Amino acid sequence: MTAGSDGSDGSDGSDGSDGSDTSDGADELIDAHHHLWDLTVRPQPWTAELPVLQRSFDFAELRPHLRAAGVSGTVLVHAVASLAETRELLGLAHTNPEILGVVGWFDLRSPDLAATLQATRQGPGGDRLVGARHQLQIDPDPRWLSRPEVISGLAVLAEHGLSYDLVVSPEQLPLVTSVVRQLPQVRFVLDHGGKPPIAGGDLSDWSRDIHALALADNVAVKLSGLVTEADWASWTVDELAPAVKHLLSCFGPNRSMIGSDWPVCLLAADYLHVIEGTRSLLTELDAADRAAVLSGTARDWYRLSR
Repeated sequence: MTAGSDGSDGSDGSDGSDGSDTSDGADELIDAHHHLWDLTVRPQPWTAELPVLQRSFDFAELRPHLRAAGVSGTVLVHAVASLAETRELLGLAHTNPEILGVVGWFDLRSPDLAATLQATRQGPGGDRLVGARHQLQIDPDPRWLSRPEVISGLAVLAEHGLSYDLVVSPEQLPLVTSVVRQLPQVRFVLDHGGKPPIAGGDLSDWSRDIHALALADNVAVKLSGLVTEADWASWTVDELAPAVKHLLSCFGPNRSMIGSDWPVCLLAADYLHVIEGTRSLLTELDAADRAAVLSGTARDWYRLSR
Protein backbone atom coordinates (compact mmCIF):
# COMPACT_ATOMS: atom_id res chain seq x y z
CA MET A 1 0.00 0.00 0.00
CA THR A 2 2.98 2.29 -0.45
CA ALA A 3 3.08 5.22 -2.83
CA GLY A 4 5.96 3.85 -4.82
CA SER A 5 4.25 0.59 -5.81
CA ASP A 6 3.84 1.42 -9.51
CA GLY A 7 3.49 -1.72 -11.55
CA SER A 8 2.23 -3.80 -8.68
CA ASP A 9 -1.33 -3.68 -9.93
CA GLY A 10 -1.05 -6.08 -12.83
CA SER A 11 0.41 -3.58 -15.31
CA ASP A 12 1.67 -6.27 -17.63
CA GLY A 13 -0.41 -5.27 -20.63
CA SER A 14 -2.89 -8.07 -20.09
CA ASP A 15 -6.44 -8.05 -21.41
CA GLY A 16 -7.99 -6.58 -18.28
CA SER A 17 -9.06 -9.81 -16.60
CA ASP A 18 -6.32 -9.42 -13.96
CA GLY A 19 -7.17 -7.69 -10.71
CA SER A 20 -10.91 -8.15 -11.03
CA ASP A 21 -11.38 -10.92 -8.47
CA THR A 22 -13.53 -8.71 -6.22
CA SER A 23 -15.78 -7.45 -9.01
CA ASP A 24 -18.66 -9.10 -10.76
CA GLY A 25 -16.96 -8.60 -14.11
CA ALA A 26 -20.13 -7.31 -15.76
CA ASP A 27 -20.16 -3.67 -14.66
CA GLU A 28 -18.77 -1.00 -16.92
CA LEU A 29 -16.23 1.03 -14.97
CA ILE A 30 -15.32 4.66 -15.70
CA ASP A 31 -12.58 6.40 -13.76
CA ALA A 32 -14.16 9.85 -13.46
CA HIS A 33 -11.07 11.63 -12.11
CA HIS A 34 -7.41 11.37 -13.00
CA HIS A 35 -4.58 13.66 -14.07
CA LEU A 36 -1.61 13.59 -16.43
CA TRP A 37 1.33 15.98 -16.55
CA ASP A 38 4.69 16.51 -18.22
CA LEU A 39 7.09 18.37 -15.94
CA THR A 40 9.38 19.17 -18.86
CA VAL A 41 6.58 21.25 -20.36
CA ARG A 42 4.76 22.56 -17.31
CA PRO A 43 6.22 22.37 -13.77
CA GLN A 44 4.00 21.44 -10.83
CA PRO A 45 5.40 23.53 -7.94
CA TRP A 46 2.91 22.03 -5.50
CA THR A 47 4.78 18.71 -5.72
CA ALA A 48 7.99 20.23 -4.30
CA GLU A 49 7.59 18.41 -0.98
CA LEU A 50 6.11 15.27 -2.55
CA PRO A 51 8.94 13.38 -4.29
CA VAL A 52 6.64 10.55 -5.39
CA LEU A 53 4.86 13.04 -7.66
CA GLN A 54 7.93 14.95 -8.88
CA ARG A 55 8.04 13.32 -12.30
CA SER A 56 5.96 13.20 -15.44
CA PHE A 57 2.93 10.92 -15.74
CA ASP A 58 1.57 10.05 -19.17
CA PHE A 59 -1.32 8.00 -20.48
CA ALA A 60 0.94 5.21 -21.70
CA GLU A 61 1.86 4.57 -18.06
CA LEU A 62 -1.74 4.68 -16.89
CA ARG A 63 -3.22 2.43 -19.59
CA PRO A 64 -2.07 -0.95 -18.20
CA HIS A 65 -3.40 0.02 -14.78
CA LEU A 66 -6.79 0.74 -16.35
CA ARG A 67 -6.78 -2.69 -17.97
CA ALA A 68 -5.80 -4.44 -14.76
CA ALA A 69 -8.63 -2.72 -12.88
CA GLY A 70 -11.20 -3.32 -15.61
CA VAL A 71 -11.60 0.40 -16.39
CA SER A 72 -12.87 1.04 -19.91
CA GLY A 73 -12.95 4.84 -19.95
CA THR A 74 -11.78 7.88 -18.03
CA VAL A 75 -12.36 11.56 -17.35
CA LEU A 76 -9.10 13.52 -17.46
CA VAL A 77 -8.97 16.57 -15.18
CA HIS A 78 -6.64 19.54 -15.57
CA ALA A 79 -3.81 20.09 -13.08
CA VAL A 80 -2.94 23.78 -13.52
CA ALA A 81 -4.73 27.02 -14.43
CA SER A 82 -3.69 26.97 -18.07
CA LEU A 83 -5.72 27.11 -21.26
CA ALA A 84 -2.70 25.71 -23.09
CA GLU A 85 -2.73 22.64 -20.82
CA THR A 86 -6.47 22.20 -21.42
CA ARG A 87 -5.91 22.11 -25.17
CA GLU A 88 -3.05 19.65 -24.74
CA LEU A 89 -5.29 17.36 -22.68
CA LEU A 90 -7.97 17.52 -25.36
CA GLY A 91 -5.31 16.58 -27.87
CA LEU A 92 -4.52 13.51 -25.77
CA ALA A 93 -8.21 12.61 -25.69
CA HIS A 94 -8.29 12.94 -29.47
CA THR A 95 -5.62 10.25 -29.83
CA ASN A 96 -6.57 8.03 -26.86
CA PRO A 97 -10.17 6.80 -27.13
CA GLU A 98 -10.21 5.62 -23.52
CA ILE A 99 -10.27 9.29 -22.46
CA LEU A 100 -14.00 9.94 -22.79
CA GLY A 101 -14.00 13.45 -21.40
CA VAL A 102 -11.77 16.32 -20.29
CA VAL A 103 -12.43 18.75 -17.46
CA GLY A 104 -10.28 21.73 -18.36
CA TRP A 105 -9.49 25.21 -17.08
CA PHE A 106 -10.94 28.45 -18.40
CA ASP A 107 -10.92 31.97 -17.03
CA LEU A 108 -14.53 32.25 -15.90
CA ARG A 109 -14.08 35.98 -15.33
CA SER A 110 -13.21 36.68 -18.96
CA PRO A 111 -15.77 38.53 -21.11
CA ASP A 112 -14.49 36.35 -23.98
CA LEU A 113 -15.32 33.07 -22.23
CA ALA A 114 -18.00 32.01 -24.71
CA ALA A 115 -15.73 32.64 -27.69
CA THR A 116 -12.87 30.78 -26.00
CA LEU A 117 -15.08 27.77 -25.32
CA GLN A 118 -16.26 27.72 -28.92
CA ALA A 119 -12.72 27.99 -30.30
CA THR A 120 -11.48 25.24 -27.98
CA ARG A 121 -14.24 22.91 -29.08
CA GLN A 122 -13.22 23.42 -32.69
CA GLY A 123 -9.68 22.19 -31.99
CA PRO A 124 -8.40 18.60 -31.81
CA GLY A 125 -10.36 16.66 -29.22
CA GLY A 126 -12.73 19.55 -28.67
CA ASP A 127 -15.68 17.18 -28.72
CA ARG A 128 -14.28 15.60 -25.52
CA LEU A 129 -14.56 18.82 -23.51
CA VAL A 130 -17.13 18.09 -20.80
CA GLY A 131 -16.44 20.58 -18.01
CA ALA A 132 -14.25 23.14 -16.31
CA ARG A 133 -12.57 23.54 -12.94
CA HIS A 134 -10.59 26.03 -10.86
CA GLN A 135 -8.42 25.23 -7.84
CA LEU A 136 -10.73 26.88 -5.31
CA GLN A 137 -8.95 25.29 -2.37
CA ILE A 138 -5.73 27.21 -3.09
CA ASP A 139 -7.06 30.46 -4.57
CA PRO A 140 -5.89 33.46 -2.50
CA ASP A 141 -9.49 34.64 -2.37
CA PRO A 142 -11.42 32.06 -0.31
CA ARG A 143 -14.68 33.50 -1.69
CA TRP A 144 -13.59 33.44 -5.34
CA LEU A 145 -16.53 31.27 -6.34
CA SER A 146 -19.04 33.90 -5.26
CA ARG A 147 -17.58 36.78 -7.29
CA PRO A 148 -20.23 38.25 -9.65
CA GLU A 149 -18.03 37.74 -12.71
CA VAL A 150 -17.46 34.09 -11.74
CA ILE A 151 -21.20 33.56 -11.27
CA SER A 152 -21.69 34.94 -14.79
CA GLY A 153 -18.99 32.63 -16.12
CA LEU A 154 -20.63 29.60 -14.54
CA ALA A 155 -23.86 30.50 -16.32
CA VAL A 156 -21.94 30.63 -19.61
CA LEU A 157 -20.64 27.10 -18.99
CA ALA A 158 -24.21 25.89 -18.56
CA GLU A 159 -25.23 27.56 -21.82
CA HIS A 160 -22.51 25.53 -23.54
CA GLY A 161 -23.61 22.26 -21.91
CA LEU A 162 -20.57 22.04 -19.64
CA SER A 163 -20.38 21.08 -15.98
CA TYR A 164 -18.20 22.61 -13.27
CA ASP A 165 -15.97 20.65 -10.91
CA LEU A 166 -15.52 21.91 -7.35
CA VAL A 167 -12.26 21.16 -5.53
CA VAL A 168 -12.56 22.72 -2.10
CA SER A 169 -11.46 22.37 1.49
CA PRO A 170 -14.17 21.34 3.96
CA GLU A 171 -14.58 24.84 5.38
CA GLN A 172 -15.56 26.10 1.91
CA LEU A 173 -18.58 23.78 1.65
CA PRO A 174 -21.11 26.34 3.00
CA LEU A 175 -19.97 28.86 0.36
CA VAL A 176 -20.33 26.20 -2.33
CA THR A 177 -23.84 25.42 -1.14
CA SER A 178 -24.81 29.09 -1.38
CA VAL A 179 -23.47 29.39 -4.93
CA VAL A 180 -24.96 26.19 -6.35
CA ARG A 181 -28.38 27.21 -5.08
CA GLN A 182 -28.09 30.43 -7.09
CA LEU A 183 -27.37 28.48 -10.29
CA PRO A 184 -29.80 25.56 -10.62
CA GLN A 185 -29.07 25.41 -14.36
CA VAL A 186 -25.40 24.50 -13.77
CA ARG A 187 -24.31 20.90 -13.23
CA PHE A 188 -21.71 20.88 -10.45
CA VAL A 189 -19.42 18.00 -9.46
CA LEU A 190 -17.87 17.94 -5.98
CA ASP A 191 -14.39 16.45 -6.29
CA HIS A 192 -12.93 14.11 -3.67
CA GLY A 193 -16.10 13.99 -1.60
CA GLY A 194 -15.46 17.51 -0.34
CA LYS A 195 -12.27 16.27 1.35
CA PRO A 196 -13.56 14.63 4.54
CA PRO A 197 -10.95 14.89 7.33
CA ILE A 198 -10.60 11.12 7.64
CA ALA A 199 -7.15 11.23 9.22
CA GLY A 200 -8.39 13.58 11.94
CA GLY A 201 -11.30 11.31 12.78
CA ASP A 202 -13.97 13.99 13.32
CA LEU A 203 -16.37 14.07 10.38
CA SER A 204 -19.20 15.94 12.14
CA ASP A 205 -18.82 19.39 10.52
CA TRP A 206 -18.07 17.87 7.12
CA SER A 207 -21.07 15.53 7.43
CA ARG A 208 -23.40 18.41 8.27
CA ASP A 209 -22.18 20.56 5.38
CA ILE A 210 -22.27 17.67 2.88
CA HIS A 211 -25.88 16.99 3.82
CA ALA A 212 -26.78 20.64 3.21
CA LEU A 213 -24.98 20.72 -0.14
CA ALA A 214 -26.56 17.48 -1.36
CA LEU A 215 -30.03 19.00 -0.96
CA ALA A 216 -29.25 20.90 -4.17
CA ASP A 217 -30.02 18.36 -6.88
CA ASN A 218 -27.68 20.02 -9.41
CA VAL A 219 -24.60 18.68 -7.57
CA ALA A 220 -22.99 15.27 -7.99
CA VAL A 221 -20.02 13.90 -6.02
CA LYS A 222 -16.90 11.91 -6.78
CA LEU A 223 -15.81 9.09 -4.50
CA SER A 224 -12.22 10.04 -5.25
CA GLY A 225 -9.15 11.30 -3.43
CA LEU A 226 -10.23 9.72 -0.16
CA VAL A 227 -7.07 7.69 0.47
CA THR A 228 -5.02 10.90 0.62
CA GLU A 229 -7.42 12.36 3.19
CA ALA A 230 -6.63 9.38 5.43
CA ASP A 231 -3.26 8.49 6.92
CA TRP A 232 -1.10 7.75 3.88
CA ALA A 233 0.89 5.00 5.53
CA SER A 234 -1.76 3.16 7.51
CA TRP A 235 -5.22 3.75 6.02
CA THR A 236 -7.66 0.90 5.60
CA VAL A 237 -10.82 0.51 3.54
CA ASP A 238 -12.81 0.35 6.77
CA GLU A 239 -11.62 3.86 7.64
CA LEU A 240 -12.99 5.17 4.34
CA ALA A 241 -16.36 3.49 4.85
CA PRO A 242 -18.09 6.14 7.04
CA ALA A 243 -17.33 8.92 4.56
CA VAL A 244 -18.41 6.86 1.55
CA LYS A 245 -21.59 5.72 3.31
CA HIS A 246 -22.50 9.31 4.17
CA LEU A 247 -21.84 10.54 0.62
CA LEU A 248 -23.97 7.78 -0.89
CA SER A 249 -26.72 8.42 1.64
CA CYS A 250 -26.79 12.16 0.89
CA PHE A 251 -26.27 12.21 -2.88
CA GLY A 252 -27.60 8.79 -3.82
CA PRO A 253 -26.00 6.48 -6.41
CA ASN A 254 -27.38 8.51 -9.34
CA ARG A 255 -25.32 11.50 -8.22
CA SER A 256 -22.19 9.62 -7.17
CA MET A 257 -19.26 8.44 -9.29
CA ILE A 258 -15.95 6.68 -8.74
CA GLY A 259 -12.54 8.23 -9.41
CA SER A 260 -8.91 7.27 -8.78
CA ASP A 261 -7.24 10.69 -8.49
CA TRP A 262 -4.19 9.09 -10.11
CA PRO A 263 -1.31 9.88 -9.85
CA VAL A 264 -1.97 11.86 -6.64
CA CYS A 265 -3.30 8.65 -5.08
CA LEU A 266 0.22 7.21 -5.27
CA LEU A 267 0.99 9.14 -2.10
CA ALA A 268 -1.07 6.50 -0.31
CA ALA A 269 -1.82 3.58 -2.64
CA ASP A 270 -1.39 2.19 -6.14
CA TYR A 271 -4.11 2.45 -8.77
CA LEU A 272 -5.62 -1.00 -8.38
CA HIS A 273 -5.78 -0.74 -4.60
CA VAL A 274 -7.70 2.55 -4.86
CA ILE A 275 -10.20 1.27 -7.42
CA GLU A 276 -10.78 -2.10 -5.76
CA GLY A 277 -10.97 -0.53 -2.32
CA THR A 278 -13.72 1.81 -3.46
CA ARG A 279 -15.58 -0.96 -5.28
CA SER A 280 -15.57 -3.04 -2.11
CA LEU A 281 -17.54 -0.27 -0.38
CA LEU A 282 -20.36 -0.59 -2.93
CA THR A 283 -21.27 -4.20 -2.24
CA GLU A 284 -24.44 -3.31 -0.32
CA LEU A 285 -25.87 -1.53 -3.38
CA ASP A 286 -28.11 -3.38 -5.79
CA ALA A 287 -26.93 -3.95 -9.36
CA ALA A 288 -28.55 -0.82 -10.81
CA ASP A 289 -27.21 1.48 -8.10
CA ARG A 290 -23.75 0.00 -8.31
CA ALA A 291 -23.73 0.46 -12.07
CA ALA A 292 -24.68 4.11 -11.58
CA VAL A 293 -21.72 4.77 -9.29
CA LEU A 294 -19.28 2.83 -11.46
CA SER A 295 -20.20 4.45 -14.77
CA GLY A 296 -23.78 5.65 -15.24
CA THR A 297 -23.50 8.85 -13.21
CA ALA A 298 -20.27 9.84 -14.95
CA ARG A 299 -21.84 9.23 -18.34
CA ASP A 300 -24.98 11.19 -17.50
CA TRP A 301 -23.46 14.05 -15.56
CA TYR A 302 -20.59 14.67 -17.96
CA ARG A 303 -22.67 13.73 -21.02
CA LEU A 304 -20.02 11.31 -22.21
CA SER A 305 -20.43 9.84 -25.66
CA ARG A 306 -20.86 6.09 -25.86
